[in-house]
Formats: sequence, structure tokens, C-alpha cells
Amino acid sequence: MYQQMIFVNLATADVDASKKFFTELGYAINPQFSTDDCACVMISDTIVAMLLSKQRYADFTKKEIADSTKTSETLICLSAESREKVDELVDKAIAAGGTATGETQDHGFMYGRAFDDLDGHTWEVMWMDPAAVEG
Repeated sequence: MYQQMIFVNLATADVDASKKFFTELGYAINPQFSTDDCACVMISDTIVAMLLSKQRYADFTKKEIADSTKTSETLICLSAESREKVDELVDKAIAAGGTATGETQDHGFMYGRAFDDLDGHTWEVMWMDPAAVEG
């Protein structure tokens, strides 16, 4: 059965620093699709972050590239299997040089935190109680 994938393409100021950052979060870099101009970060089997140098990113758009440290161009939200896993990933991101952003969201059945990566892209990490989803 076909499994649709998502490729999130993000501009980065420093490909090597971004590789190091995401490796420290526990993600693998796929060398088959990585070069000096881009890093292919495997978030899961179906989620891939392509971190492109600004020069390489510009090859895919005629639009001005947002300065993600000043402008929000996207909010990326990843699920986590527990509240503890939310905290673990966000704490790793902060330890690796990321910045905590926003307020912790705790609604009992749903819990989330967020961080900005080295380039200012916002990554939300969220857990939702499966019982709340079921009904």
C-alpha cells in the first residue's frame, strides 16, 4: 500500500550546523540525498526535512526567502508518544542550541511545547491522549 510522504523544505544559513543540530535531536541524516548544499533529515519513514542552503533554496522559488528569525513562514508540528517525549525532544533541542518559544500548552488531554531551530524555524511538539481522539 502506498504511503504518502511529506518533505518539508527549509532554508538554512549553515547546512553543517543544521546537520549537527538535528543529529543531536536523534534524527538521522540520509547521505544519499544530502550534499554540501542540503541535508536530508529523516524525521520518520514518511516525514523528511530538507534543509537547504539559501542559495539552493532559491533554485526552487522566485519569491523572497523569509528571514525566519524575524518572520514566521511556517509552524511545523510533530506528534510525540507521551508528555515525557515532548519534554525530551524540546529539551534536547534547547541543549543543542535551539530556543524555547511560546508557552507550554497543557490542556490535560493535550500537551505541547515548541522550539526554534538554529535558523528560527518553529517546531511544535505535541502529545494528545489517544482516548480523547477516540471519542
